[in-house]
Amino acid sequence: MKNSTMNTIYAALSTIDFDRKNAIMDELYNEIHRNDSARAAKSAEYEAAHDAVMEAIRVAGVPVSVADIFAEAEKSLPEGFTKNKVSYGLRNYWKDEVVVESGKVNLYTLKVGA
Repeated sequence: MKNSTMNTIYAALSTIDFDRKNAIMDELYNEIHRNDSARAAKSAEYEAAHDAVMEAIRVAGVPVSVADIFAEAEKSLPEGFTKNKVSYGLRNYWKDEVVVESGKVNLYTLKVGA
């Protein structure tokens, strides 16, 4: 079940009284928020990598591939931060800060003002 669906159910159940409401609401709340710590850790990892990735793009001065970004930033990235994570970060976390030139290999530049 999707989190949005569970949140809707939680909100609807909050307005009515029923047997064992507190126990059931606690269980539903815990299920909705069970991945919060993992999400926070993932977000912190990408935040820690942000400056190194942006600096690698800036230093290149020309449109640059994920492989080139990773090669330039690798020593400054958090331990275990892979080329695939750089690619994911560019597409999902930092998409508002970069311009993508789509092609056989996507190339990235910084947006003006980013």
